[in-house]
Amino acid sequence: METTAIQAMNAQELTKKIINNEELFILDVRNTTEFASWRIEGGKTEIINIPYFDLLDGIEPALTQIPGDQHILVVCSKEGSSIFIAEQLAEAGMNGIHYLEGGMKAWSEYLWPVKVGDLKDKGEIYQFVRMGKGCLSYMIVSNGEAAVVDTLRMTDVFNQFAKDKGVQIKHTLDTHLHADHISGGRHLANMNDATYWLPPKDANEVAFAYEALEEGKQIQVGDTSIIIKPIYSPGHTIGSTSLIVDDHYLLSGDILFVESIGRPDLAGKAADWVADLRTSLYETYKNLSPDLIVLPAHFGKAAELGAGGKVSARLGDLFVSNAGLNINSEDEFRVAVTEQLPPQPNAYQEIRQTNMGRITPNEAEQREMEMGPNRCAIHDR
Repeated sequence: METTAIQAMNAQELTKKIINNEELFILDVRNTTEFASWRIEGGKTEIINIPYFDLLDGIEPALTQIPGDQHILVVCSKEGSSIFIAEQLAEAGMNGIHYLEGGMKAWSEYLWPVKVGDLKDKGEIYQFVRMGKGCLSYMIVSNGEAAVVDTLRMTDVFNQFAKDKGVQIKHTLDTHLHADHISGGRHLANMNDATYWLPPKDANEVAFAYEALEEGKQIQVGDTSIIIKPIYSPGHTIGSTSLIVDDHYLLSGDILFVESIGRPDLAGKAADWVADLRTSLYETYKNLSPDLIVLPAHFGKAAELGAGGKVSARLGDLFVSNAGLNINSEDEFRVAVTEQLPPQPNAYQEIRQTNMGRITPNEAEQREMEMGPNRCAIHDR
């Protein structure tokens, strides 16, 4: 009997379907624990989980749950299991069967670039959306130069984007010492003979040289009037530093998100940093212009994606809509940011050590350390 050929769907194609709200049915064949912790979501996707080993004796359990009028995407961790199950579905006569190329590992690493807006002097700012993990990086471009903020470890993406734009990367900045993902900022700076900036209060144990990212300093991009101004905003970490770009955008790091606020516990100092977090949000941020456009370092769920996949919000609007900015009692705030928090990110201690330059895991180890959602907010993804 002739069977319908299966097709690969890569992470970029999947991202487009989610952003364009196209219907897609996903069969995730990872084990139930992995699925419960982290899955593909967003747009008009519908997803079910039937572990691979439950389908080895026959795919009948899947056939009764899969619609016959939609494209079907089979997903596993690395790709191999999804290809096998996709082939079984095709042999059973189902059409429109795809598998996720590279599996969830590829999904975790794909970056979707989207233009945020224009800056003075013909400058531009871009956001890189890591759809599978909820991380956000930024590139500020002006007059042949670029600065990259909260760089992810997939540095080739940033180098290629800069090349396509005809600009040279002159600065890389981390708003804080990250605990959910491995920073590519230092590596990207070394590759481009650029300056790497890091808040000094997060750098007590780092094993490398850096430029201190401190309030009062100004970072110029492209010999123009486009300035990056650091604003000290501790609480997620003791060194957390926000960035005001071109007096219009607020890169909030992991202090403030569109639907939540940062957690203070990833360095084991939650009790010490609660007051700092509240001061940063309720005083420092409250005194900034409400018209600033907030660009966070993470998002929690696909619902936060706006037009084209962009994640942003007006600061004044967040003081109305974000529950984390509307906790009147200091005691209630302390409870909210220290108790009943979501699980901590996968391998976060090892990730912090890597970002300090204290350990040097290989590529496969880095990929494994980063698997799963970011979990930097007080509310789970």
